[in-house]
Amino acid sequence: MAEIVKRNKALAVSPLKASATMGAALAFLGIERSIAMLHGAQGCTAFGKIFLIGHFREPVPMQTTAMDQVSTVMGADDNVVEGLATVAAKQKPALIGLPTTGLAETQGSDLFGALNLFRRKHPEHDGVAVVPVETPDYAGSLESGFAKAVAAMVDRLVPDVGEKGGDPKSGRVNVLVNASLSPGDVEELKDLFDFFGLAAVVLPDLSGSLDGHLADADFSPLTTGGFAIGEFAGMHRARATFVIGDSLAEAADLLAARTGVPDHRFDHLMGLEAVDEFVHVVATVAGRPVPEKLRRQRRQLQDAMLDAHFFLGMARIALAADPDLLKAYGDLLAGMGAEMVAAVSPSNARVLKTVLAPQVKIGDLEDLEALAEAGGAELVVGNAHAVATAERLGLPLLRAGFPQFDRLGSPAVVSVGYRGSRRVLFDLANLLLEAEPGRLAPYRSVFAQVADEEGEA
Repeated sequence: MAEIVKRNKALAVSPLKASATMGAALAFLGIERSIAMLHGAQGCTAFGKIFLIGHFREPVPMQTTAMDQVSTVMGADDNVVEGLATVAAKQKPALIGLPTTGLAETQGSDLFGALNLFRRKHPEHDGVAVVPVETPDYAGSLESGFAKAVAAMVDRLVPDVGEKGGDPKSGRVNVLVNASLSPGDVEELKDLFDFFGLAAVVLPDLSGSLDGHLADADFSPLTTGGFAIGEFAGMHRARATFVIGDSLAEAADLLAARTGVPDHRFDHLMGLEAVDEFVHVVATVAGRPVPEKLRRQRRQLQDAMLDAHFFLGMARIALAADPDLLKAYGDLLAGMGAEMVAAVSPSNARVLKTVLAPQVKIGDLEDLEALAEAGGAELVVGNAHAVATAERLGLPLLRAGFPQFDRLGSPAVVSVGYRGSRRVLFDLANLLLEAEPGRLAPYRSVFAQVADEEGEA
């Protein structure tokens, strides 16, 4: 069990975390024909939008309640009502996500009261779902904000049927995914369920909205693709629910209580042991044997583990990520015999206690740099903000987590399942191979040198 070392300084130096507000906005982007309207100043929304666009390289629909000096002091409930009415009338979305920012929370905005006022004043927009969620920038991280938004959507939109729900003959399964899964990961997950004849309804489904596809229309002010709003009403008819990530425990508890559908929970889907457990449960739920194609993928991962262990065994790794992702990489690396000499998370969570490292520091990239240098790290794992850290340490960087704003294709990268785990192992081993300090220079015989000199003469 890892020791959790709390933050011991009053500021962040070279920040690691992305805000909970951004995480909530990301979750709402996985719903079809939706838009997130951040309750805060215009700059709060603009800053988050820049990071999301830089990572996904896609249009990101976001709006703001545009709090200014007057509304910050006198109250911003009218901004919420007016903003909801304007977006609902002009864009006609299926869902409006309404996360708060640090400014709104510090001001003491009554988000739920403002929503009730909107419903009373504008009954013509009763068909538009609105999901408020409290996500101040100064608390939690992208992962916790994402999880809060998923829980809020379940709370607001899933009907309560109690223990009457669940259909053992249904070909449908509910899947809750955490913030660390890319659109490519979600697509891989859907394919895995498809091997067993199960249709996965993923909440939220970024593989449909931010997978890099070209839409039919030249421009859309809303998300194109994702989890359809009508699917909330049918979640109680699923055969089972699969939950990926401990951060989604609250959403999973609420969904189980509302629908009566049995659930199966997994911390992550990286590494042979974790994927084996997941595939076994899916096969049991489906009542089908594991198909040969998936068995072959497993054998390919085993071969990759044999190839990579020469480089990853005893390797000293420094890792910075949100809790669920930290747990996933920690288990994968420990399974290959690597050692986590530095583990840093931007926020605390119960899953961190199970990370296979001596301690986990709640901190920033300055903490990562200090711990990595003291521990003699050979490789850094982190997001794009860790580039400068890795350069100062003179170490290679494996990119993982959000954001990745200086590379193309990050949303398409697959890191889960047998195929994704295989790719990550190869990437890790190749980085260590390239940076191997004991690498021998090509041998050149002294006799060849003499021959060259005689030839020149």
